[in-house]
Amino acid sequence: MSLYMAFFMTFVITWINTGLGEGFLGRWWTAFYIAWPIAACLMLVGVQRIRVFSEKLGQKL
Repeated sequence: MSLYMAFFMTFVITWINTGLGEGFLGRWWTAFYIAWPIAACLMLVGVQRIRVFSEKLGQKL
């Protein structure tokens, strides 16, 4: 999940901020390889809390 989210989020945000011009892939790759380990750590730390929150939210709907 962290790979999927980091991949697409950094792609879209880099695209919005800098456009798809020359050097885009290099800028995106830099953002991605910084973001992915952070996303993975945050997911590992918060996955249980997020799961509980999602279940409670689902019960209320």
